[in-house]
Amino acid sequence: MIVVEADYTVAPGNEEKVIELLRRWAPMAREEEGCKAFIVNRSLEDPRKFMLYEQYVDQEAFDFHASRPEFKDIVLGQVVPLLEGRSRHLYEVIA
Repeated sequence: MIVVEADYTVAPGNEEKVIELLRRWAPMAREEEGCKAFIVNRSLEDPRKFMLYEQYVDQEAFDFHASRPEFKDIVLGQVVPLLEGRSRHLYEVIA
């Protein structure tokens, strides 16, 4: 199982647009056969910070997710330009 934890810091004034885009993208990601979880979270302490928690059955499922045209359009093409910062961490489930 591959776990992805992605942290986004949204540039000031772009929060609602990013929410709109992520609400559009999340159901598409959840429908992927190899996606076990795709949860978008917003910080209670800083409304410009978002954390995405994702689980994929294996590397192939994660690669499929990252190669989708919708991911490239919505996330890379529209969300990322609205961000001040972005980081991603990959994990494996061990227990």
